[in-house]
Amino acid sequence: MNLSDAVMIVRGGVLEIVVLSAPILLAAMVVGLVVAVFQATTSIQEQTLTFVPKIAAILGVLALLGGWMLTSLAQYTTRLFEMIPNMAR
Repeated sequence: MNLSDAVMIVRGGVLEIVVLSAPILLAAMVVGLVVAVFQATTSIQEQTLTFVPKIAAILGVLALLGGWMLTSLAQYTTRLFEMIPNMAR
């Protein structure tokens, strides 16, 4: 195993993390923005008003995309395990 192989593995891992976390983070960001606009227009500054909708959105995204996320992570892990014999040479 040389340096380019190690860089490829790290790059693939970072890309996998970004792809898997992006839908969750985007949902939380959109819900947070909507709640912030609502709070600014109504002058309600309740902290739990931002927390509960974000948790609901995150759970909803996980319920919708959890299977795809698990499959993607399993495929990435399988690819890593398949690379082990080549690294021993």
